[in-house]
Amino acid sequence: ELLAALAGGAGSGSTVGPGGALYVPQPAAGEIWRVDPKSGEETLYASGLPQKFEALPFGGVMDVAFIGSTAYALVSVVGSDPADLADLLACNPQTIGIYRVDGPTSSTVVADIGTFACDNPPTGFPFLVPTGVQYALEPYRGGFLVTDGHHNRVLRVSLDGTITQLIAFGDAVPTGIAVSGNRIYLAEAGPVPHVPQDGKIVSFEPGSSTATTVASGARLAVDVEMGRGRTLFALSQGE
Repeated sequence: ELLAALAGGAGSGSTVGPGGALYVPQPAAGEIWRVDPKSGEETLYASGLPQKFEALPFGGVMDVAFIGSTAYALVSVVGSDPADLADLLACNPQTIGIYRVDGPTSSTVVADIGTFACDNPPTGFPFLVPTGVQYALEPYRGGFLVTDGHHNRVLRVSLDGTITQLIAFGDAVPTGIAVSGNRIYLAEAGPVPHVPQDGKIVSFEPGSSTATTVASGARLAVDVEMGRGRTLFALSQGE
């Protein structure tokens, strides 16, 4: 499903970066903003990243994460005009994947996930967007984990651009992701209309082909995080 949860111009993800500040994407503008947690002051951190299609409710800079002091942006489903959309559906899009933020107005592609998705399509269910709809970015063992809510899988991406499929699902719509030790936790929105019984938190270890249900019953589960005392939290986007 093309996630109805991604309506509007705001990003789906955010992260706490160096100094404890909050970093939030703005897909419609191709920007990342820094928010001071004490004062609430907002400052522009990075711009010039690919923008989402104005007519689509999802895409652009979906998430941001840091490795050390370097920020990386997850970019999905981007373009500015109908010709770009036709190129996207024909598997000839602008680069979709992970961008390293090099400066306030400059960035570098480190992983072309769109091309990987076109060359390695999912099986077992219908899909519309051949490049997928990448949703969340999580640092993992010197690289990243990336969820694809449209192609229903989790990818492992290294900083040299190597991309592999870590685990695949049926029509589960994986969204947010978290790592604790050797265990990976994943939120699943479930297929449209995202009914509560389909909203789940599952977990798995690298190398596993199946995931174990940890909790269920949250409608449109969009994220999961491990808190203090190994308490697990899920973010549900209401009714």
